[in-house]
Amino acid sequence: MKRVAAIDCGTNSLRLLVADVSVPEGSSGPGAAGELKDLERRMEIVRLGQDVDRTGRLAPEALERTFAVCREYAAVIKDLGAEQVRFVATSASRDAENREDFVRGVRDILGVVPEVITGDQEAEFSFIGATKELTGRADLARPFLMVDIGGGSTEFVLGADSVRAARSVDVGCVRMTERHLVHGGEISDPPTPGQISAMKADIAAALDRAGETVPLGEAATLVGLAGSVTTVAAIARGLEGYDSGAIHHSVISLAEVREITERLLTSTHAERAAIPVVHPGRVDVIGAGALVLLSVMERTGAEKVIASEHDILDGIAWSLAG
Repeated sequence: MKRVAAIDCGTNSLRLLVADVSVPEGSSGPGAAGELKDLERRMEIVRLGQDVDRTGRLAPEALERTFAVCREYAAVIKDLGAEQVRFVATSASRDAENREDFVRGVRDILGVVPEVITGDQEAEFSFIGATKELTGRADLARPFLMVDIGGGSTEFVLGADSVRAARSVDVGCVRMTERHLVHGGEISDPPTPGQISAMKADIAAALDRAGETVPLGEAATLVGLAGSVTTVAAIARGLEGYDSGAIHHSVISLAEVREITERLLTSTHAERAAIPVVHPGRVDVIGAGALVLLSVMERTGAEKVIASEHDILDGIAWSLAG
C-alpha cells in the first residue's frame, strides 16, 4: 500500500486526490487489479486559462488563484503524509508565453514539476482511472469501452489492459442543448419532437465519426463517466440525494436509460428541477446528456452501463502505485 497525491490542473479547475493505492504482490502494469482508497478528494475553480486564447499569457490573477489553492493542497498532502505527488496539467499552461512562471510557482509550493500531457496520455489516465478496479471482476467481459460524456465533447476509449483506440467527438450535453434545444434565445420547455429528432441525427453522425477510429461494436462492457451518466444512475436508483458511494459501479440497464431519457425529454424545467439528484446547473442539459448515453448504448448493443465516479484523477494516482 502506498499513499499518493494526484493533482489534475485543467483550464478551469484544480483537483486533488490523496489516496492509498495498492496492487497485489507480484502484479504490475496497467492491467493488474488493485485497490484505491480515497483519503481526500477536492476540487476548486481557479480558471487558470483565463484570457490565454486572447493574450497568449497566463494572467497574474489566474496564477495567484492557482498558487493559493496549491498552497492549500500542499498542506493537505503534508498532513496526510503522501509519499509521492504527481501534478498533471493541460494545454492552458503549455502554450502560454509565461509558462515558466507557472512551472516555477508549482515547483516551489509542491516540490514537483507540473507535467503537460498529450491527448493520448489523457485517454490512458482516464481509462485506467475508470476501469482499474473492474479488471479483477470475472463477471465483466473485456474489452471495456469507456465513454466520458462532457459538456462539449464525448470521449470514447476502448481497451482491455490498456488503451487500444481512442477518439473524442464534439457532442456533449451542453453543445447539443445549445445547438438544438434553444429557440428565440430560450431553451424549449420541453423540447419539440423535431428538435429531438435533429439532436438524435447529430449524435448519430458523431458516433459514425467515433466509429472510424474506435470499433464501437467490439465493446463487451460499457463504462460511463461524468455528470450525465452519474445523474442518470442516481435517478435510476431512486436516490433522494446525490450519493457517490451508491452511484459508483452501479449498473443501469438499457431499459432504465431509455425510460429516464424519455422522461427527461418530455418534462419541463420545473419538473426536472424537482428531481432531487439533478444539480441546478444540469437541469437544462441533462435531457441531452441522457440521449447521448442512450444513443451510445443502442449503437454498441450494450444492455447495461456501469457508472464510474473515477476518472483521470484516479488514473494519475494509479500511475504512482509502482
